[in-house]
Amino acid sequence: MPDDARDLGLLMLVSPKQNHLLAALDTTDYAWLAPHLERVHLPLRAVVYNAATHAHHVYFPTTSIVSLLYDLEDGSSVEISVTGNDGLVGMSLLMGGDAPTGRAVVRSAGYAYRLPVNVLTDAFENRGLLRRLLLRYTQALITQMAQTGVCSRRHQIEQQLCRSLLLCLDRLSTNELATTHELIAGMLGVRRATVTAAAGKLQAAGLIRCSRGRITVLDRPGLERHVCECYAVVKAEFDRLLPRRKPDSSAAVVVTRSVATRRAFPAPTDLSPARAVGS
Repeated sequence: MPDDARDLGLLMLVSPKQNHLLAALDTTDYAWLAPHLERVHLPLRAVVYNAATHAHHVYFPTTSIVSLLYDLEDGSSVEISVTGNDGLVGMSLLMGGDAPTGRAVVRSAGYAYRLPVNVLTDAFENRGLLRRLLLRYTQALITQMAQTGVCSRRHQIEQQLCRSLLLCLDRLSTNELATTHELIAGMLGVRRATVTAAAGKLQAAGLIRCSRGRITVLDRPGLERHVCECYAVVKAEFDRLLPRRKPDSSAAVVVTRSVATRRAFPAPTDLSPARAVGS
């Protein structure tokens, strides 16, 4: 596919069941949610929601990656988890609070399906199988958050970058991430130059290829040899707790960015904690 067509988001195959959680639902539970699912495009850097603000939707990514960040008083931020086609963004809204506890920012551009919070809350309270699935996902997510904290304190930046890239690959159907060094630096809580240097070492080793706004993984086994144990811990927990059913793409439809954008919410492209694309 030509680069310009790819950059415009053309010929994207999008179906709700490309999301692993939605694909794992039984027919009855999926039918409960399906009429309320709305496809949206999530641009790179878009703020899905801010901390301590009322959110109206949760998001099931299909071809996008969303990071949950904690913002510090000095203006810096640190990533505590990533969500892609493995799960949903906004799980904390089901835990009894009306406002999210962190800031959710699009780390790799793509598509998602959003669902009104009240619809999922109703299903969570009334559908036992769905509730158990989401609770298992929450446990796996907690493991990812804890391991991310350990990794950021104990492991080298090259290992952290490998972990970050591998977690994103597990949550995408491609080996290419639509992201930037600057954005990754903000997620890892380090300077951009630090990420550029680490990425340069991985590129020199033939593991990745960096281009403007994109990182392509060339040698996944090589990344797995360089990564710390944190990646394996998180992956093992997700594999243990969640079904391995392959997401269904049989109902996928071809859309263009223009169609998706008309259905999406307004989308600012900065990382300011004061602005959000809508929730």
